[in-house]
Amino acid sequence: MTKMKLTAEEKAILDGSQGEVMAKILKTLVMFGEAVGATDFVPVKNCGHLVTSFGLKMITPVYKIMDEIIAAGIKAPYGFTADPRPIDYENVKCNPIEKLVFSKFMYSKQKDYEEQLKKIGLKDSDSFTCACYLDDVGNKPKYGEAIGWAESSAVVFANSVLGARCNRNSGMIDIFQSIACRALNYGFMKDEGRKAKWIVEVKTTKKPEAQILGSAIGMKVVEDVPYIKGLDKWIGTEINEDVISYLKDFGAATASNGAVGLYHIDNVTPEAKEKGKDLILSDAKVYVIDDHEIERVYKSYPVMWKNPDAKPKLCFIGCPHATFKQLNWWTEHIGQKLNEHGKKKVNTQTVITAAPAVAEKFRKTENYQKLLSYGVRLSSICPLMYTNNPLEKSKPIITSSNKLRTYSNAKYLMDKDILETITR
Repeated sequence: MTKMKLTAEEKAILDGSQGEVMAKILKTLVMFGEAVGATDFVPVKNCGHLVTSFGLKMITPVYKIMDEIIAAGIKAPYGFTADPRPIDYENVKCNPIEKLVFSKFMYSKQKDYEEQLKKIGLKDSDSFTCACYLDDVGNKPKYGEAIGWAESSAVVFANSVLGARCNRNSGMIDIFQSIACRALNYGFMKDEGRKAKWIVEVKTTKKPEAQILGSAIGMKVVEDVPYIKGLDKWIGTEINEDVISYLKDFGAATASNGAVGLYHIDNVTPEAKEKGKDLILSDAKVYVIDDHEIERVYKSYPVMWKNPDAKPKLCFIGCPHATFKQLNWWTEHIGQKLNEHGKKKVNTQTVITAAPAVAEKFRKTENYQKLLSYGVRLSSICPLMYTNNPLEKSKPIITSSNKLRTYSNAKYLMDKDILETITR
């Protein structure tokens, strides 16, 4: 017996019509669905995305589950992409002790785990990115389409910028939904769950930094849906490459500094264009963001370094993974700043991360050779997983990512301050 409304086929699966393992997968989804208040399932007919991409030694139950799925001959019918790999020794320097900790004590199961993922439907070796929705990667759901992802920055982008429908799921629930071709119907899947409980009025005198604006909104509304007014003045009303780069970082900050899974931007995002103020609940609260509020939020971030005045030893740019447009922007601006200061190379180990497909496209350009000549490396790892090494917690790391700042000891700096710090 279940509180959820199940089809005859779903009941048959629970009874073992497709084997014991598929019955366990669906039973897990039903139990999770009952816990979160799902009414039924929504069909999923597209590529999935898996958040658990790292072969941590400690997550042995995951490997056992994967072996069961493989032994039963089960795969995700539409395939799936996955979050980035945690290590890249070629482009992100590690000393021998750091490498030992990564390879023997933390991510020792990485190679074996990736083989498991291939067997259950991983698209290809270029599928490891948190920005799977970019055109160069190709896992881009359509407007109104149901998906079952768990990566928070991808979920908020898909919901908001693409107008797809997805909840912030747990890890492994995402792969189960991809295998079962069903997403739990609750929350953002339903029209009422997509209504805004907050009106955010952007009243800044210049274009606000995406990462700080997203951070401010995330910390204020937490998991609620905000309807943002006034931002179209600064980013325009069309979803182009510049806006995608901006909203990718903005959304990731709302999702990590709070728990936002969906936002609407007046005159910009698809649902806001279609439904406008009808998306706002009658009792919505109001939050005004002006220059003073942006400055207040920026100055509120704590410095977690043992020595707050230490010289940075590592700089990470691209969390979530950078777009092709952003790779070119950083290359040009790093070059300009180095020239300003009469320097040829950056003074800090600097790594920009991007999806494998985006990185490969960029490597074919003249700007890639320029970036290398500046002493900057291009990688496709997850900076967050890299900084998960206990040895990295004591390292003074700077970043332009509010997500990385939130989940590590890295110090957040605005883009202009990152440029100044690594080139002066």
